[in-house]
Amino acid sequence: MILTTTNSIEGHKIQDYLGIVTGVSTNVKTSFSFKSEKNKKLYEDFINKTKEAAFQSLKENANKLKANAVVGISIDIEASSTSYFFVSITGTAVKVSI
Repeated sequence: MILTTTNSIEGHKIQDYLGIVTGVSTNVKTSFSFKSEKNKKLYEDFINKTKEAAFQSLKENANKLKANAVVGISIDIEASSTSYFFVSITGTAVKVSI
């Protein structure tokens, strides 16, 4: 599956627009002190794992529409004051020529 933030894919013609797809992931955040490099790395890993789960959900939803690509992807990352961390990824599922 091709994933891109652009609205087109160089070298591929979009044959059909199948619909908007979203991938969402939430995770409970913990307190991180940025006084140490180790904690900075832990926080980065936490964000990346949550983001990867959202991308997997996006791809699963695109596959349900028989898409082979998602264009125009945007990512929204938010942390709430109630200890939750949210990642939402949205794009347009398309069928492109291979």
